[in-house]
Amino acid sequence: MTVYTLWMTPNVVFSTEPAKPKKLQYLLEPPVQVEVAGRRGDNVTLPCIVRIKPDHYKIKWTKLEPENMGQQNVIMLSNANAFKPYGPVGPRASLQRAHIMDASLQLSHLELGDDGRYRCELINGIEDENIVITLRIEGVVFPYQSKLGRYKFNFHEAKQACAEQDGMLATYKQLYRAWTEGLDWCNAGWIYDGTVHYPIVHPRPVCGGKLPAGIRSYGPKDKSHDRFDAFCFTSQISGSVFYISGSFSYDQAVDACKRRGSELALVGQLYAAWRFQKYDQCNGGWLKDGSVRLPIVHPRKHCGGVPEAGVRSFGFPSKTTHIYGAYCYR
Repeated sequence: MTVYTLWMTPNVVFSTEPAKPKKLQYLLEPPVQVEVAGRRGDNVTLPCIVRIKPDHYKIKWTKLEPENMGQQNVIMLSNANAFKPYGPVGPRASLQRAHIMDASLQLSHLELGDDGRYRCELINGIEDENIVITLRIEGVVFPYQSKLGRYKFNFHEAKQACAEQDGMLATYKQLYRAWTEGLDWCNAGWIYDGTVHYPIVHPRPVCGGKLPAGIRSYGPKDKSHDRFDAFCFTSQISGSVFYISGSFSYDQAVDACKRRGSELALVGQLYAAWRFQKYDQCNGGWLKDGSVRLPIVHPRKHCGGVPEAGVRSFGFPSKTTHIYGAYCYR
């Protein structure tokens, strides 16, 4: 709730009410829905339309990183005749130019890191103005733990671990969305901005006591010395995951996949197949990191006994164990 304070004199009233946002003169106000969604590999368009053309102006598109990262990445700068790309996103960016007033940004082959806020800025001397559009990469958040056990990653190691599993550290928004979709995890993990959290749907004594459901936060931690697990984010995959039945050791599972022109799947690839391809398999199988997991879309008693859908984990068994099949990616 906003509280306003008034100071009164016999003839004057002073108000601390915030100034109303300046009405845009040149750019079209963004639509009610200012979020564009896409999956990894997709092509998307971020809308920006010029209502009135000044005599001389430029359009600048910038990706706004989270505030506490302290970065702004220019993607492109254009005028009426040409545009110049910048930074890592620039080579995949272009202007749509569906008509002469169209300054919409087209992004091709979306990557996980493209998720975030983008600013379309019309530069016209001192009359610059802008709109902001959010691009949301549709994906899935998964908790990830070191094979050495709980709370073994510093921030940099957590970031690397996610990358090795076909993902990246999740943002707070991605973790929050995953919590609203049912992610319940009692171990704290690093996220993209260097803070540490864990999502609780079903409060219990061992997970923060009687606190209500929500995202429990430890706040920012020392990125080099403090150690936690990781919350990784991934999106759809270009290939497919399949299961080979058997009682393999880890090395035998590697060979079984190779004989079929594939390789052991990464954890992120299995989660993506579970989420986007509705992959359901009631058998434990080796993954490339040495863990054993199984993806369940339709929970049933003999498939882990847990009532919720998800990817079940058996941890990191001895690689000489001859019990499990193999999850391959091709």
